[in-house]
Amino acid sequence: MNIAAGSLAGLDLRAEIDRLRKERNAVILAHYYQAPEIQDLADFVGDSLDLSRKAADTDAEVIAFCGVRFMAEVAKILSPEKTVVLPDMAAGCSLEDSCPPEQFAKFRAAHPDHIAITYINCSAAVKAHSDIIVTSSSAEKILSQLPMDQKIIFAPDKNLGAYFNRKTGRDMLLWPGACIVHEAFSETELLKLKAQYPDAPVAAHPECPAYILDHADHVGSTRAILEFALASPAQTIIVATEPHIIHQMEKAAPHKTFIGAPGADGNCNCNMCPYMAMNSIEKLYLALRDLEPRIELDEATRLAAKKPLDRMLEMAAGTVGKGDLGAAKAIAG
Repeated sequence: MNIAAGSLAGLDLRAEIDRLRKERNAVILAHYYQAPEIQDLADFVGDSLDLSRKAADTDAEVIAFCGVRFMAEVAKILSPEKTVVLPDMAAGCSLEDSCPPEQFAKFRAAHPDHIAITYINCSAAVKAHSDIIVTSSSAEKILSQLPMDQKIIFAPDKNLGAYFNRKTGRDMLLWPGACIVHEAFSETELLKLKAQYPDAPVAAHPECPAYILDHADHVGSTRAILEFALASPAQTIIVATEPHIIHQMEKAAPHKTFIGAPGADGNCNCNMCPYMAMNSIEKLYLALRDLEPRIELDEATRLAAKKPLDRMLEMAAGTVGKGDLGAAKAIAG
């Protein structure tokens, strides 16, 4: 979205966003990786799926999702009757980009004896080719409900899949995708930081490579990292995920010190998500004003993508047991 220089000069954007929020009956969602000024004006701040579910439970007619494209697609999948806007449609995801739907469909066809468990960080079209969607917080529970001898494709994050292979003893076939943010952390620089702060635990997202996770005291989803940081008795905590989550940590525990895990040169901004940074208050204002850019999904794709999402929610809630699953092929059916 191009914003002409000076076109918004003189506007109180926060006030205008609040006005449009009311006029449009809109709910504003912000992922933890958004800039602090966007987090502070959002109705809800959180992980991607949690945000979409909260928005679905509101009577809002418009969802403004300050995150990346696949997150806004999930909001549309769960709330097809609502208008969903993304401040910048170019806000994609390296994991989504690593797994084109056509290539994923061919990969699945080449392994017909495998079911596809797909991380939520993918396009709606890839979700439509999947059997079960997982989040980083639900994957282990869902895997525990599948027979150990069931062959599984895990996509698109090879690091997340490798983490759960190690943790569960499985041998899932991994799609070779990765998050550019979590791949940017340096083991050497992390070890230097740990030496500087020997009492500081490390909290890491499982999208990190094993050489980072091996040094972590806690591995978990974005929300789990936040909860660990707040509950830990430690006064200094090293955070190995996109550093904008530190804003929520500092708001909730201003007496603690939170340090983002370093990149290759020890102080680069390479651990900040360039896609998340594409959103801005100016673009949010324009999205609410113009109701553009909109997320549009054809109904066949939406329904096909919703099926594995619903299956994840059922399995994560424990409403589907091993006895109900029978052969794992029943899941794919």
